[in-house]
This record gives sequence, structure tokens and C-alpha cells, in this order.
Amino acid sequence: MKTIEVVAAIIVDGDKIFATQRGYGEFKDGWEFPGGKIEQGETPEQALIREIKEELDTEIEIGKLVETVEYDYPKFHLTMHCFFCRIRSGDLVLREHEAAKWLLPEELDSVDWLPADLGLIEKLKRIKKKVDYDYK
Repeated sequence: MKTIEVVAAIIVDGDKIFATQRGYGEFKDGWEFPGGKIEQGETPEQALIREIKEELDTEIEIGKLVETVEYDYPKFHLTMHCFFCRIRSGDLVLREHEAAKWLLPEELDSVDWLPADLGLIEKLKRIKKKVDYDYK
């Protein structure tokens, strides 16, 4: 089975987490954390900075790795490195997504997450205070 390695930004502002709705492809309309594929020669952090600049016209500061999700979709295996991030500059312009929302941890179930994200969502719901969104 083919493996796809991607990065995802869990962008936080205070107690809120930024979620995006896919605007294209097989998983169109599903909710996810923004990010994308790691290109050859890139570190996960470099890929995440590039992807967020391309997708959201925003520069981010990358914090700690929250989790690396391993998930088997029917056609491929996904390895997704998920990092807490903060906005350094920019206005989160939706260039590839249909919609976006800022959600509190207790609101995370209000959107239809893609299957690979569901385990991560359960972990994030247990984080109740912004101090728990440790960056370094």
C-alpha cells in the first residue's frame, strides 16, 4: 500500500483551535487541520511553514509535535505529523478550503472530521486550558 506523509497545523489562539473544510478532492467537504504533503528534502516543519503560507497566506510559528497519526485509508496509508502552531502574521485567507472555524475543545465534535483526524480530536478535547497548548 502506498504511504503518503503529510503535516498538519493545529493553529491555536487562546483556547480556540482552527479547523478547515476541504474544498477539493476525494475528501471534499470533510473537516481537517490545514497542511499538506512533505516534499523531498523538506523537514516536516519546513513543509508546514510552506503549506500554511500557500493555503492560508499566513506565517506560523511551529511549536511541539502533538502526535504522529498513522491511518489506513482504502487506497493509501497516511502518516500525518501534527504540530501546535501560532499565527506569526497574516489573516488566514482561505485559498483552498471551503470554510473555516475557530472551535473550543468542547466544540470539536460540531464538524464532520476526516477519519484520520478523529483520534487526534479525542486527544484535543481533553486539553481544557490554553496553558496545555505548550509550544516548546
